Amino acid sequence: MRTLRTLALGVIAALVAASPLLAHHDWPVDRTKQITVTGTVTAYRWADPHVMIELDVQANGTIEKWKVGGSNKKNSAANGWDKNTLKPGDVITGIGFRFKDGSNAAQLQKIVMANGKEMDLYGQLRVLPAADPTSSGRERRAVTSR
Repeated sequence: MRTLRTLALGVIAALVAASPLLAHHDWPVDRTKQITVTGTVTAYRWADPHVMIELDVQANGTIEKWKVGGSNKKNSAANGWDKNTLKPGDVITGIGFRFKDGSNAAQLQKIVMANGKEMDLYGQLRVLPAADPTSSGRERRAVTSR
């Protein structure tokens, strides 16, 4: 009985220790096409597991709601970010990769503030080669904000 209890506790401890590894995931984005979105910040969440930004993006005469994000707080802080980096009403341009499902969501690699200041979320931007040789590997969304 004592051996069974020890084994059970060992299994539980191993599962608890491994749970952060199981929680890790890759962003479901198309890394062959870099996108650029410009919009007005409506929300900024300085939290783990990912710093997230909500944007209103003007496109074809309508406002699209976008959810974009980047790394965790630790990595973002290493690139100069903090809880006061953005506020609602700020106009930013985000550069990164759109979700594969085509939704208005993206993993950002960097942003450009209205004053031209560039802020990385991960470091150097990497675009994988496009499968289609006629593709430029770059998609551009609305370049103006409301």
